[in-house]
This record gives sequence, C-alpha cells and structure tokens, in this order.
Amino acid sequence: MSSRGAVLDAPTDGRTEDREQAPIRLPLVVYVLALGTFLMGTTEFVVAGLLPEIAGDLQVSVARTGLMITVFAVGMIVGAPLMSMLTRRLPTRLTLMLALGVFAVGHVIVALGSDFTLLLAARFLTAIATGAFWAVANVAAARIAGPAASSRAIGLVGAGAMLANVIGVPVGAFAGQVMGWRGPFWALAVLAVAAAGLIARTVPHDGPTQQRVSIRSELTALRSGRLWLALAACATTTGGVLAAYSYISPLLTDRAGIASALVPLVLVGFGIGALAGSIVGGRLGDVRPHTVTIVAAAAAALLLLAISLLSGYAVITVVLVALLGFFGLGANPVLISMSVRFAGKAPALGSALSVSAFNLGTAVGTWIAGLALGSTLGPVAPAAVGTTVAALTLIPTIALALTQRRRSTAAAV
Repeated sequence: MSSRGAVLDAPTDGRTEDREQAPIRLPLVVYVLALGTFLMGTTEFVVAGLLPEIAGDLQVSVARTGLMITVFAVGMIVGAPLMSMLTRRLPTRLTLMLALGVFAVGHVIVALGSDFTLLLAARFLTAIATGAFWAVANVAAARIAGPAASSRAIGLVGAGAMLANVIGVPVGAFAGQVMGWRGPFWALAVLAVAAAGLIARTVPHDGPTQQRVSIRSELTALRSGRLWLALAACATTTGGVLAAYSYISPLLTDRAGIASALVPLVLVGFGIGALAGSIVGGRLGDVRPHTVTIVAAAAAALLLLAISLLSGYAVITVVLVALLGFFGLGANPVLISMSVRFAGKAPALGSALSVSAFNLGTAVGTWIAGLALGSTLGPVAPAAVGTTVAALTLIPTIALALTQRRRSTAAAV
C-alpha cells in the first residue's frame, strides 16, 4: 500500500504551470475513487492496531499474526503490475466494481474465519483486488477529470489512502477494541459494496482502461538504471518505516507503558504526520526532489534509532512516532514521480512497479521484524530492524542525486 503516499504526476515538460492556472472543479467520480483508495489504505494497516486482539482470539503469536500484513504486501507486489496488464482490455467501470467485489468477499472471509491459514489466503486475495483497483483508479481519475485537472485528480485519489492512516486505521483499531477485531472487517466489506454501487452510478461506461500497447515496448523501461534506483528507494524507505510501525502496538503497551485503549490515538498521530509529510514532501519535491529524498531517508533512520533507544519514555515515543510518519513517508510522492518519469514511455508500468516496490519493502521488512520480535530485544527489535533498512535508502537516493548532477553538468557543457 501499502500503501504508501499521494501519487503525484511527474512533470515532463514546461506546461505544468499552464495547467494549474485554470483550476477546474473535480467531478464527483474522483471523490468516489478516493473513497475506494481510502478503504484500501485502511485494510492494509488496520491489522497493526489489532495485533494483540487477533493473536489472542486465534491463539497464535503476535509475530505470526503480523503475517497478515506481510501477506497483504506480497499480494500487492504481484497484484499491481499483473492486474495492470490483465485488465487493460476491460472497461474501467467493470474492473473497479469487480475489484471492490472481490475486496468485500475477502473481508467477509476474514470476519467469519477462525483458521489462521484461511485468513492469510483471504488477505492475499484482498491484496490482489487492491492491486487491480490501484492499477485502474489513477488512470480513470486523470481521464475523467481531463488534461487540465489530471494531476489534481490523481493527487486526490492518492490522498484517500493517506487519509486512511489518519482516520481509517485508528478508527478501525478503536472499533476493534470495542466490538471485537472482526467488526472492522465487516465494516470494510459493507463499505466496499457501497463504494461499488457509487462507482456503478458515477463512472461512465467506456472501453478498456488503456489503448493496446506492445508489452515489449513497455518492458524497455526496465533498462533504465535510474528507475531501478528509484524502486530500490521505494522498497527500503517503506520497509524500514513499516517494519517498526507494523509492530508498534507491543512497543507502545509493553515498553512505553501506554494503555492499549490509547494506542489508536498514537496511530492518529502517525497518520497525521504521514499526511502532512506527503503534502509537504510532494510540494518541495517539485523543486528539490533529491534533497527531499535524502533528507527524508536520513531523518527516518535517525527517528527509528531514537525510538529504539527512548521507547521507555511514553511522551517522547508518541512524538517520535508522529515525526516518523512525517519524514518516513514524506518522500513517497517524490519517489513515485521519479518512477513514473524514469519509466519513459511506460508511465503506467513505472507507477505499478513503484507500488510493488513499496509493498516488497513492507513484506520483507515486516517479516524480518516479526522474526526479530522474538529476540532478546523484544518489542524494540522491529524499530532496530527498521533503523537499518531505512538507512539503506541513502544508497539509491544519493546515487540518483549524483547521477542527476552528472547529467546536468554534461548538458551544460
């Protein structure tokens, strides 16, 4: 999702300012699509606030319960590029409705299930549907809004997922503590059906989401070294931050001494920080993209290190978690824009691959963090893992900055 920041169109020419001079009111359908991404963002990480409850009910360890996040990330890794290719010839409205339908079914299975393996399978299915929705929603929003408002439309759709961290995940965690952990999954299933109904009424019937394009032509984008560096940064930055965030509940309750009923409020702080970071990072990234990515990577690593060392202090930990949301996810819009730009003639593939990279980082990061949770470090271990992984982001981001400097110097000569 993962998750993972408002999607910003990478400026490819000097006409960006001309498009922004005449603001156009976005059609209702764009807000409906944002509702869909809000649900997708909520389901990916609502588990983070319900780990102890799910683990206790299913009688599995907290570390193993974290696989519900890891499996979802793996499904997104597969789903985003695969469904982007498979749904190219389907009508937009049909693809979006089918994705939400499968999404709803997956949540019903989780809400009813008592076998942990079945729950993991349902989470994987849900992630595939999420990948399909993401593969189409941005393209649909841009096309429906028109060229003059396409960037704003894509940004709004991406903001739906970021808003999930501010509202959806904390509310889901709170509801899970009040009515049981299955309640939020029932609610998400119902909301997905409602969103599908709204899409049926608002999304105009049309042809395939993309014109027929040679797969071979799109795959030439994979030759770009800068694309792979951007994707590496996507994976490590998200992997580091979410390795810690996915297991934040045990750290807050067992280490910082925060009551479990207050954990959702801490998640709100992280979400507000992430939303603010995405907005600020996106705006600054238009001017100084490489500065944003390097500073964000360094700050995220330092914040995770501070959480590891100072998690015994409740107030300090709460502040650090909020700052982690701001800096840890603030560069995501810039990294997505770089992926789109460096993909050349295959921007959709670049966008899909960035989604896969974010979720690959999430899958690997949460898996390692789950293993480390059983070490002598205990609940601090995921933050320690996150520190190392986030620091690795400095390698591709600095390499991209140096590459850009060489290209600029060569162009000047």
